[in-house]
Amino acid sequence: VGTGDTRAADAGTQPAPDLSAGSAAAGGFPARLQDWLDAHRDQRVLIAADSPGRREALLEQFAAAELRPEVVDGWQEFLSRDASDGNGSLCITVAPLERGFTLAQPPITIFTERELAGERARSERQRRRVAERDPEAILRDLTELEIGAPIVHVDHGVGRYLGLVALDVGGMPGEFLAIEYARGDKLYVPVTQLALVSRYSGADDEHAPLHSLGGEAWERAKRRAAEKVRDAAAELLAIHAQRAARQGNAIEFDRTMLTRFAEGFPFEETADQQAAIDAVLADLAAPQPMDRVVCGDVGFGKTEVALRAAVAVASAGKQAAVLVPTTLLAQQHYDSFRDRLADFPVKVELLSRFRAKKDADDALKRLADGKLDIVIGTHKLLQPDVKFRDLGLVIVDEEQRFGVRHKERLKKLRAEVDLLTLTATPIPRTLNMAMNGMRDLSIIATPPAARMAVKTVVAQYEPALVREAFQRELARGGQVYFLHNSIDTIARTARELEQLVPDARIRIAHGQMSAHELEHTMLDFHRQRFNVLVCTTIIESGIDVPTANTIVIDRADRFGLAQLHQLRGRVGRSHHRAYAYLIVPDRKSMTADAEKRLAALESLEELGAGFTLATHDMEIRGAGELLGEAQSGQIEAIGFALYNDLLERAVRALRSGRVPDFDLDGGNDTEIELH
Repeated sequence: VGTGDTRAADAGTQPAPDLSAGSAAAGGFPARLQDWLDAHRDQRVLIAADSPGRREALLEQFAAAELRPEVVDGWQEFLSRDASDGNGSLCITVAPLERGFTLAQPPITIFTERELAGERARSERQRRRVAERDPEAILRDLTELEIGAPIVHVDHGVGRYLGLVALDVGGMPGEFLAIEYARGDKLYVPVTQLALVSRYSGADDEHAPLHSLGGEAWERAKRRAAEKVRDAAAELLAIHAQRAARQGNAIEFDRTMLTRFAEGFPFEETADQQAAIDAVLADLAAPQPMDRVVCGDVGFGKTEVALRAAVAVASAGKQAAVLVPTTLLAQQHYDSFRDRLADFPVKVELLSRFRAKKDADDALKRLADGKLDIVIGTHKLLQPDVKFRDLGLVIVDEEQRFGVRHKERLKKLRAEVDLLTLTATPIPRTLNMAMNGMRDLSIIATPPAARMAVKTVVAQYEPALVREAFQRELARGGQVYFLHNSIDTIARTARELEQLVPDARIRIAHGQMSAHELEHTMLDFHRQRFNVLVCTTIIESGIDVPTANTIVIDRADRFGLAQLHQLRGRVGRSHHRAYAYLIVPDRKSMTADAEKRLAALESLEELGAGFTLATHDMEIRGAGELLGEAQSGQIEAIGFALYNDLLERAVRALRSGRVPDFDLDGGNDTEIELH
């Protein structure tokens, strides 16, 4: 149960009593649990929640009924609690158990939600989970681990997974997890202690820092991480306290206008998107300054969240500035804002180097006079000559792509106005829970309803196959990316494609072009002035082209899984079926790793397990970006799962005025070390 040894739970167990009958009655299951506790005063009780999110939801329900279970990190911590003074007799932990049970000796009952709230509460959540596989569950599920993958044991550090083996220990057969450490040392962990092991997410698999069994490096890494985590938690709390003490401007926006604007949104909001919109509007109406991060993949609806915020501010007579890292993104946002606001009395302007000087000067004057409501631009907006009449909101898109000087200016702005940051780098939901409200974070993880999975084909180069792919896309008025990641041969490749598909209008984009030329090429592609872009990986974080729905990736075997996922994500941004062709050499000449990556990508059109893991690895980078470089190093050193656990403990302790306890000793009673 949780993070400890469960062998004590093997003897003399009975199923836990079912308290779910009549849960809908007055008081629901918290009241029934209280009655049961009153009748069984000799029993200690541990409630096992499916996830940190479910634990928080249960704690809220219990608090409403004046029941206050103590939060523990697992079985060991629960057993160590002294129940004689009444504390520790009712506890709650995270442990996704199928059913609860009662122990005869010591007298302990473990309840799951099945016994408390009934089968239905569980099955509804399980139905929701089928739709979006939980990356954390996949990380815990060791069947998804491949032989040789790095894993972390809380006591011994990072090693490589060798699979499950059956061993006889003292005449008793048992199943063990085999882990290989540096210098070939092996550790066999009993399956009863799987909670002490997690998949390593931090650096790339090949660069995972393997530790030596019995060495001091792992203990040092954990101590260093614990210190840095304490710093991170203290900094989060300090920022939180400063913001709570500051008085901002509670914005009184025109709700009628906002409702009319929302009705013009041509799609149905996803649950995550609606939650983000509601949170942002609540922040704007609150007296404290807003500092919210909204993260979600491109095309998941962040722009609409920004639009609603900007319109709310404009309806209250204040101004909004939208700050983006590139001229291209500024143009794309400007086009989106202008289209959506065409029927509303809200003035929008673009400040970028695509604008003539005379037009830019005119826009700056109107901004200072209060005749412009929303301005969109690059870091030029941060220059001293840009004056606002009454700035109420700054929206920053992809803050991590700005330079240090600009970030410092943004830090100062945080103290003065409402700030909304948008990022496409995904951030793990568990990190959000660990920070426990210290940063205001909205995560949009659900794709729009009409989005179809990208049809993925892995094949050797065949002129007929490429011609067919091009012609299918061009026949429906679409556009094609052909990714050839070698600047030396890109022009020759473009000429060959012109001969292969004479109807195609082809242009080239790569990183050695001047910034101005590259921007104009990308903008022309966005405006459908040509239909095939032969390019390098420069398109990885480019602008959104909804009409480009076929991508051909040459020598796909040379890319990592996360990068292939990102490149494939360039297409399929609309309701049309999109196609990704991964062109590879003869399979015999590919490395085994490359073949595995491509097979995973081809078979996982839906967001399945291997795919979710690639996304999770990108999320780890997102976590590092959110918390800063110093914390990134710690995530790499001890793996994300353990880092997240330490952060959650630190935040919880500091919030309640205690010194964080980082004792992670899991005990190693039946582990076997072979040196």
